[in-house]
Amino acid sequence: MAETPLLDDVVVRSSVDFKGLPAVRSKSGGWKSATLIIGVEMAEVFAYYGIKSNLVSYLTGPLAQSTATAAANVNAWSGVTSFSPLLCSVFADSYLGRNRTIIVTTLLNILGLGFLSLSTALHSSNYSDCQSDVDNMACSPPQVQIIFFFFSLYLVALAQGNKPCLQAFGADQFDEEDEKECKAKGSFFNWWSFGVALSILVGLWVLSYIQENLSWELGFGIPCIVMCFALIVFLIGSMTYRFPIRNGERNPFVRIGRVFVRAARNWRIAPSIISIDEEARQILPYEDVHSSRFLDKATLEPNGPKDIVCSVGDIEDAKSILRLLPISFTCLPYAIVSSQTSTLFNKQGVTMDRYITTNFQIPAAALQSLSFASTVLFIPLYDRVLVPIARAITKRPLGISMLQRIGTGIFLCTIAMLIAGCIERKRLATAFEYGLVDSPNATVPMSVWWIAPQYLVLGIADVLTLIGLQEFFYDQVPSDFKSMGLALFYCIIGSGSFLSSFLISMIEKATSGRGRESWFANNLNRAHLDYFYWLLAGLVAFSLVFYVNFAKSYAYNGRICCLKLYSITCHGNK
Repeated sequence: MAETPLLDDVVVRSSVDFKGLPAVRSKSGGWKSATLIIGVEMAEVFAYYGIKSNLVSYLTGPLAQSTATAAANVNAWSGVTSFSPLLCSVFADSYLGRNRTIIVTTLLNILGLGFLSLSTALHSSNYSDCQSDVDNMACSPPQVQIIFFFFSLYLVALAQGNKPCLQAFGADQFDEEDEKECKAKGSFFNWWSFGVALSILVGLWVLSYIQENLSWELGFGIPCIVMCFALIVFLIGSMTYRFPIRNGERNPFVRIGRVFVRAARNWRIAPSIISIDEEARQILPYEDVHSSRFLDKATLEPNGPKDIVCSVGDIEDAKSILRLLPISFTCLPYAIVSSQTSTLFNKQGVTMDRYITTNFQIPAAALQSLSFASTVLFIPLYDRVLVPIARAITKRPLGISMLQRIGTGIFLCTIAMLIAGCIERKRLATAFEYGLVDSPNATVPMSVWWIAPQYLVLGIADVLTLIGLQEFFYDQVPSDFKSMGLALFYCIIGSGSFLSSFLISMIEKATSGRGRESWFANNLNRAHLDYFYWLLAGLVAFSLVFYVNFAKSYAYNGRICCLKLYSITCHGNK
């Protein structure tokens, strides 16, 4: 009895070390392990964005594809990348575990990057001989080489599915029952995103320069070397990691899926029958029994109330997943806005004066680095200054709640799009003033730094909303669904590109024809991106109204980190 408190202080519950023994707090986990995992993600992001940022140039150059074909191929590849986390999270949460899934997908990534470098090396000698040919199709490699290139490319896309596994595994290194580690866990998602943004900046500038000025095989080969080094670091760090103890009794997807199936079968049963057994089923005080109450029917067989099929814990886990859906849907307009930084914002920048000196002008594609630079600068300020101030005022471990943080970012997103619309209106007025309306290739005498505020504000909004969503999805899903929760986050953000394409296509059809220029005319000086930006601002503001309504009524699942350490109850906490 006397040794129990000491053991509680030394041993981390529900975690083991690499030998399968109970994890000792002082020798495992914490920042020393999380930093290694963040480093692996930084290497992966460096490799991925180093390829993605210039992929169109390679497809239209050495592979001799048309612009439309290349754009379609990049969009398809990005779409597979966005939804691959769902596949990997299923294997991680149900079969392999997060650690093994990370190792397998990292090996797959290395293989794909190595094949990419090999495919470019095979074609580089032939391409150098025909670069000057007028007919670009003469530079097209044999069909076998093209198939090999895209096979390699999609191996890399599938390997990106380990992002939620890496992030969840990094968060697993902190113990929610320890006050110090609990605070550190709240900072983990901030510094994770800091490392990601920093790697994207380096990848955008360094690898794109190497690919355009040195060689493509080197530009694709360096990411492969970096990923090999990252895998070695990750494996060495295994001696310090904490591995969550998995419940091997039931597949979590089968367990939760059975709840929805049973509830659907029993949908005709009167709610009064369920109410009779509620006390017997010992529903916890913090549970929102009125939300998704139809799932309670999963405890009953169609023939009577006494044949228990699904446990109360299974039903509450199913409810916690269902409660995420309204928050997810209201964040989709934000995802649509996020996709504009690499598309329409760039088109604005191309038409403006991008010269810093008389001999150097900023590449249009590099403008999106402003958003990541804003993220890199704001995260330390938020984590080290704003959170402690908010913590002192609200007495909450995170300063402000996760939903408050997300909502603040959505509000800033609205402001960013309003600013973007106003700046675009000024650009159009400047083009009209100088008689450049019918000169689409002319440079509008307006500094490109005018559009910097919209990038910077969106970068700050990303720190609040995107990082807040990552923490929210990790925290609010059942314990054996952590990878799946973060995979859902990546799918929401990835859906923004598809929804943006659909919205642009609809507006293009609605605003063109009968002698009218559409909002997205090829001549940007006759287009109306300002209208589109203001429309997006309206959509985000509209979604914010619904978001606030859902957030006010949202009942946390009661596992919010550190609440009991601060003597804050979970009952009705918003």
